[in-house]
Amino acid sequence: MVNVCRNIRSPETCTKFPYALQGGGLEYTTTTSSATASSSVKSTTTSSSVAAASSSATSSASSSSLGFRGGVNTAGYDFSVYTDGSFSGTGVTPPSSQYAHFANQGANVFRIPWQLMTPTVGGTIDSTFFAEYDATVQAALASGDDVYVILDLHNYARWNGAVVGQGGPTNDEFASLWSQLATKYASNDRIIFGLMNEPHDLSSLSDWADSVQAAVTAIRQVGATSQYMLLPGSSYSSAGTLPTEAGPYLLDVTDPSGGSDKLLFDVHKYLDSDGSGTSTECVTDNVDVLTTLVGWLKTNGRQAFLSETGGGSTASCESYLKSELAYVKSNSDYIVGFTAWAAGAFDTTYALTITPNSDGSDQAIWTDAILPNLP
Repeated sequence: MVNVCRNIRSPETCTKFPYALQGGGLEYTTTTSSATASSSVKSTTTSSSVAAASSSATSSASSSSLGFRGGVNTAGYDFSVYTDGSFSGTGVTPPSSQYAHFANQGANVFRIPWQLMTPTVGGTIDSTFFAEYDATVQAALASGDDVYVILDLHNYARWNGAVVGQGGPTNDEFASLWSQLATKYASNDRIIFGLMNEPHDLSSLSDWADSVQAAVTAIRQVGATSQYMLLPGSSYSSAGTLPTEAGPYLLDVTDPSGGSDKLLFDVHKYLDSDGSGTSTECVTDNVDVLTTLVGWLKTNGRQAFLSETGGGSTASCESYLKSELAYVKSNSDYIVGFTAWAAGAFDTTYALTITPNSDGSDQAIWTDAILPNLP
């Protein structure tokens, strides 16, 4: 249990509830890692996928048709979601005007988190909510002919405290949600399915890989065969732990459409002292962590997407984030894109805000660190 308030709109809400709200990047060294909690940790040297890695696999990883992506998280529909998968509100619609604002400066991907798609576990998607959410998705897609949208299920691999496939929602219920959603977007190849935001404290990494496989299979079975998917690891999708925790298990997730080039690993990494993304001051550019990740991806002929990173509009974050994103861009054969946290329904007083000011001007962290590293 943590008491961190990176993504809320009022301090009062933060002190009332003992969970972090929205977003992620919680990578505390004092938190029990998924690998420690897991009954067994799969060796990176024994995975059949690792053993099969070769120069041809490495080459295929660098030939992705996605191209390099850079853009923004537009939060809002996820507001009041807690890290135990519970919630206490209905969310807020992100301003649709932001998509053209950022796309006109070169952003070509937006991540749109949500939580309340189905009122009951395993139930039918709420048509009223979906109509509102889809209007936001369409506004983002309309902001540019080459703009992609990540549909982000922001539930931390949980529903009201219970883990998907591990005592909580069943794999069939998880797959049902993605089957319904994929059906609605099956004909749009500019949609990216973000299967789950920040799984954490998983008792079994192999069981989590089975849950991810269930969602991947369900998406492909309804005819959504052209879209990319983001496969989330453990420890809040930590870029630092992927190679040694969930990554070796996720290597065995297969795409029924063939190949693995459209199965991207979903990673997060913040730059403050505890990696939580709660401070406006940054202490690292994460290049050491990302270098290790790139080496692992290269060995296995795979790619990743940095779907959350960010910092405050301070000199330290502007410098470190610019360096981090420059590294990502220069290694885009393996880390194929990023979405910075966060704009959308956040106001301009939020610690990590990149929401434009009322006069249309941008935050310094956007102008000095993010904008120079867009595609």
